[in-house]
Amino acid sequence: MSSALGTCFRISTWGESHGGGVGVVIDGCPPNLSLTEEDIQHELDRRRPGQSEIVTPRNEADACEILSGVFEGKTLGTPIAILVRNKDARPASYEEMAVKYRPSHADYTYDAKYGLRNWQGGGRSSARETIGRVAAAAVARKVLDHLAPGIEILAWVSRIQNLEATVDPETVTGETIESNIVRTGDPAAVEPMIDLIKAARGEGNSLGGVVEAVVRGCPAGLGEPVFDKLDAELAKAMMSLPATKGFEVGSGFEGTRLTGVEHNDHFYMEGDKVRTHTNRSGGVQGGISNGEAIIFRVAFKPTATIMTAQPTVSTDHKDTELKGRGRHDACVLPRAVPIVEAMTALVLCDHLLRQRAQCGLSQQTP
Repeated sequence: MSSALGTCFRISTWGESHGGGVGVVIDGCPPNLSLTEEDIQHELDRRRPGQSEIVTPRNEADACEILSGVFEGKTLGTPIAILVRNKDARPASYEEMAVKYRPSHADYTYDAKYGLRNWQGGGRSSARETIGRVAAAAVARKVLDHLAPGIEILAWVSRIQNLEATVDPETVTGETIESNIVRTGDPAAVEPMIDLIKAARGEGNSLGGVVEAVVRGCPAGLGEPVFDKLDAELAKAMMSLPATKGFEVGSGFEGTRLTGVEHNDHFYMEGDKVRTHTNRSGGVQGGISNGEAIIFRVAFKPTATIMTAQPTVSTDHKDTELKGRGRHDACVLPRAVPIVEAMTALVLCDHLLRQRAQCGLSQQTP
């Protein structure tokens, strides 16, 4: 169903923004991997609200509980259920939204599809749903560390509105990204980006931008032609995130400005390893990883909830007006970084297990 992702490593998220809690069930995790709640909590702390002055002030610890699938610190191979309880829900802040559709939100479309909706904080369409994804990705990273030691997944804010960061995907470090509250890899862009977000919030407005990501040390051979190409799977994973409006890999849309002579990545041998002189393919060719760094970008729209009155329509289909209330990010980009990393880990983990299942007897597992 629509709340599930993956084939061999399969997750199903559940829960609403202002319900009792949110979480995930993971099926297909290999047994005998070390796993504790602390492993998961580290990643949840990176995406939780209230972590800095430029994100939503909702006060949630997002403390996780492992309910099944782990015994004495080891995965059992059975379904792993993880719960995060909602502690600071304030559904009363959204009462007006029960009868008015928020512009650019999922309010109207959920009504159009289901005939009803949970209007408290957006319910299932809230970004709070991503808690389950991040929790599952912490488990996926355990699998990745076992099957592909040395693989590294990093994401960072590369642009907020028109303010561009200068970041080298081949050399940027997690320490640099996590050293600032914007989570950009360019120290010179930190303060200007913070000032830009604060200015928008002060005006009751919001901003969008781009998160860029790199996967270093990914083995060649991952991806399932024709419909489950690795870049297609990454695109689906990223575009399933709230507020996303675009995805490109490698040279992306800019590559259309080049000729084939200029764009092709020429092969060469480095010892016994096949390499490419350039990486305009972004580490994926024919939908299969080629061993080079996988590089892609995800576009996030400005946060839909703004503290300014806007024209809208009521649930009885009358023109009206609505001003945003509640606690929201003026810019989702800083908190989107760990979520983009999480979705990448989930896709790669699934494809590593699929590769092992299909090709493990005929060749060395990547």
